[in-house]
This record gives sequence, structure tokens and C-alpha cells, in this order.
Amino acid sequence: MHKTILATLVAGALGASTLAGAAGVTNAMIESSASKGDNVLTWGVNQEGQRFSPLNQVNTKNVAKLVPAWSFSFGGEKQRGQESQPLIYNGKMFVTGSYSRIYALDAKTGKKLWKYEHRLPEGIMPCCDVVNRGAALYDNLVIFSTLDAQLVALNQDTGEVVWKEKVDDYAAGYSNTAAPLIADGLLLTGVSGGEFGVVGRVEARDPKTGQLVWSRPTVEGHMGYKYDADGKATDNGISGTTNKTWPGELWKTGGAATWLGGTYDPKTHLAYFGTGNPSPWNSHLRPGDNLFSSSTVAIDVKTGQIKWHYQTTPHDGWDFDGVNEFVTFDMNGKRYGGKADRNGFFYVVDANNGKLENAFPFVKKITWATGIDLKTGRPNYTPEGRPGDPTKGTDGKKGESVFAAPSFLGGKNQMPMAYSPKTGMFYVPANEWGMEIWNEPISYKKGAAYLGAGFTIKPLNDDYIGALRAIDPKTGKIAWEAKNNAPLWGGVLTTGGDLVFYGTPEGYLKALDAKTGKELWKFQTGSGVVAPPITWKDGNTQYVAVVSGWGGAVPLWGGEVAKKVNFLEQGGSVWVFKLASN
Repeated sequence: MHKTILATLVAGALGASTLAGAAGVTNAMIESSASKGDNVLTWGVNQEGQRFSPLNQVNTKNVAKLVPAWSFSFGGEKQRGQESQPLIYNGKMFVTGSYSRIYALDAKTGKKLWKYEHRLPEGIMPCCDVVNRGAALYDNLVIFSTLDAQLVALNQDTGEVVWKEKVDDYAAGYSNTAAPLIADGLLLTGVSGGEFGVVGRVEARDPKTGQLVWSRPTVEGHMGYKYDADGKATDNGISGTTNKTWPGELWKTGGAATWLGGTYDPKTHLAYFGTGNPSPWNSHLRPGDNLFSSSTVAIDVKTGQIKWHYQTTPHDGWDFDGVNEFVTFDMNGKRYGGKADRNGFFYVVDANNGKLENAFPFVKKITWATGIDLKTGRPNYTPEGRPGDPTKGTDGKKGESVFAAPSFLGGKNQMPMAYSPKTGMFYVPANEWGMEIWNEPISYKKGAAYLGAGFTIKPLNDDYIGALRAIDPKTGKIAWEAKNNAPLWGGVLTTGGDLVFYGTPEGYLKALDAKTGKELWKFQTGSGVVAPPITWKDGNTQYVAVVSGWGGAVPLWGGEVAKKVNFLEQGGSVWVFKLASN
């Protein structure tokens, strides 16, 4: 082919691509889409993570008429651990599946448009099942993370790879399970792998190219960097004094993984990421607060600098990851963030400066602390509630065992809560369980589990483990609760129709009255629901969707609780509902 003709064709193709991109998802669309309800453009339904939709065609009076519109199976033998929240744009649904797969479906009919299945190496080391929690949309791209710690950007129309970037070394225990976040035009991601002694961090990339813009470690002592157009790194401000809250060399493998991803508030211009447990679990090896583990960090999106942090469990000795989502909302004329932490306490924090406003229990039994000091923001520890030092045990191999509640799987774990501006309530999927836990000697080895602890999880009650609770952030009072036999492990959606949707491991998607908690509808999906529902409107029809497929951390780590729910079947499908036409 003649070079001039070839150049013309290439230029035409690039022009067409640019035009297609101009019609794609923009930052402004992501910021406003939740208020319209016609698309779902981000994990959390809106960037703040409120999981509230103003749609009210489906409401308390007619939700009983909700029927299946279509269902789609992810297929294959990989039917396990489906924690994904779908996205909706331009008549398409983008939904990830376990083992780093992603599908594009016709949102009205469920017809498969394309599938991308990431080729995973043999040596991946996911801590807590082969899950993926969702994708991000930007321009004409759909972007998701993989179990071997990569980011993949695909063309929304064809599923073809546009760019692919390695985040870190999977052989060192790094993985990625969270949905990326678009914030102020940047792609923000975290890392998984806290049980392998990784170093947590938040990174920003150009979503169109995957090029790094900045990187911010979440273990004190590690530096943050900003990258120029040539990819050269320059220091981006200190990340705390080395060894100030970490002893010796342990800060080098300090954990604090940002494995659930983050939220962003356009009003404060800050991104909020929760950080996981310090490594190893054996807290006697690392005296000090161990910043910035088990915390919320508020990050300037443009620079990557930590503007403030609030540590929910200083010197964590129970694996109380602080990764749970920080959901911003208005209260008494100010901007706050609500966080239902794994440690069993609900925190209300000033979203601008990190000052604690209130903290109260959202589960019935907490043994590690008696409460939170509202002046200092620190927990009032129960000294006998910390597992013992193995060096002071009888044989030097096992410290004194204690019974602790909540268990390390938390008063709330990865399953996201919802907030309704209509009711002023948070809807929290809580669990009541405890654990026997003890410490053991441990040393770091690349790619090996780095715990230094043993444990057995036990239920606290005969009749229930899970409880969906409506919580007033002003008073800390529980307005109502809906108990569930098995642990709750999926997320929550609330709507302008005064409804709360959530799923159960027993396989049901349920709808409750947001004001009273009365159950109004349920549907059996055929496998356990461990994913958050969504809703959107196409033309004159409101749809509700949820992914179904039992798995996640409970059957892997749940001890006596896992035995209690071992009858539950795995699966892999997405269900979509609408009101019956008659």
C-alpha cells in the first residue's frame, strides 16, 4: 500500500477514535450521573459511595411486583466469589467476574456483546478468594484490575485491550481486587496483599494511557512520588518519620494495603482510602501506632499528598483492617464522612480535616475496647483483650489466647453500606461473631503468608450472624434491624422509592422499607449474594440488578462459621429485574 494512502487511513482511524472518545464518559458525567439515575458510572453508585439512587418508579407500594427481566451466566467452571458491582452506560452493562474476567452485556436483554478473560499465571496469591469488585469507566474505556496485580483498559465497544500496566509483583504477594476510582479526571487504584507483607499505596494514573501521575505509600517511612511527562519520579513530600511509629525494619513490609479502593468528594476535592492491617498480625513485634495502617487517609487528588489521616485501630492486634469505605454526606450544615469499621465502631468524621465528631458501636459485642475517646479520637483499650506475646508463653511458640469480638472478619467487611439523604440513615450490613486468637513467632519471607497469629471464628448467637441495621449518624441509635442466619457479605443499595435492597448468602435479593425495615419482596437467585445491587432507568423502565455467586473470605477463613454455611452452593450470574407489565 502507498505510504500516503496508509498515512491517510491511520489519520482517519485516529480521528474516528478521537470522535468516539469525545462521546465517551467524562469526569463531569461521573460526578452528576447518580443524580439522574439513567447510568451507573462508578463503584459506589456515586463517587462519594452513598449507593443512593433517586429513582422511585419502583417503590414501597409496588416493589412486590418486581420480576426477572433477564439473567446471564458467567459460564465455565469458575463459579465462585462473585463480589462485583456492575456499571451501566450507553445501554451496556459492564460486569466483572471471578478470576479476572469482564463482560459487556446488552442492559435490556442480557445478550453478551463481548468477554475478556485475563490470562493469570500459576503463582497468584489472593488472600481472600479470586474475587473482583468491579470496573471504572472513562472516555471509551472500561478499566479493571487483576489478581496478578495488573490494570487492563479495554475498548467499551469491542473489548480489545487499549493499554495494560503492571502495578506490582504478584510473586511478592501483591494482587488487585478493587474497582478503580475516577476522581477529577485521574484513575485512582490501591493494592491488595496485606497478609503477605506488601506495602500499601494509592496510585494515580492517566486513565487514557495508564501512565503514572503519582504514587503515595500508606506505610509511614516510605516516600511518595510524582511523575513527570517523561516518567521521571520526584519526591512528593514526606510520609512520616522513619521508625517513629514502627520499630526496626518492620516498616519495610508494613502492610496497610488499600485493597477495597476509595471514594472521592467533589466538594472537598479529596479522595478517601481506607488502609488495612499492619504486618504481621503479631502486634508485639511492632510497638507503636504503626501509621498509616488501619486508618482513613484523605489524599489531595492533584498531588497525592496525605492531607489528613484518622487511625481507627492504632497498633492493631486483631486484623481490624480500616479499609471500609468512607462515605461523605451533609449533616448539620457540614460535610462529614461515615465509616462502619471492621473493629465494630461507627465513626463520623469531618471530611475536610479528619476531626472526630462521634463514634459508637454498631455491633452488640466488642471486647478489644470499651469505647472511643471523643476528645483524642483514640480507643479505650481493654488490656486483657489483646492476644499475648509468644515470647512470654510457656514454650515461646504460642502466646496467650484470648476471645475477641468482633472476629477479624469484622463487624463489617468488604460489603459496602448505603446512605439515604431522604431518611438521613446509613444502612449497614453488620455481623455478630467473635474469635479465639493467639500470636505466634513469624519472620518475613517474600511471597509467604506473614501473619504470626492463629485463630478460630465462632458465632455469638444461635439464631443469627448477619443483621442489616439502619443507623442514625447524629445519635448512633439503631432505628431498625433485619437479622439473617448466615453472615451478610454483599452490599446495600437505597433509593428514592424509600427502598433498601441487599442480598444474603442464602441466595435472596431482598427489598425492605427504608423507614421501617419491613421486608416487602425477595427473590431466590440460586447462589449466595455477596455483591452490592444497583438500579438504573432506561427510557420509562427502572431496572434493579445484582450479581450472584457464593464465595469470598467466609468459606475460606470462617472457622466454625464456615462449617455452618457449607451447604451454600457456588455460582456465577447476574440477575436483572423490572416491574411486571401488568
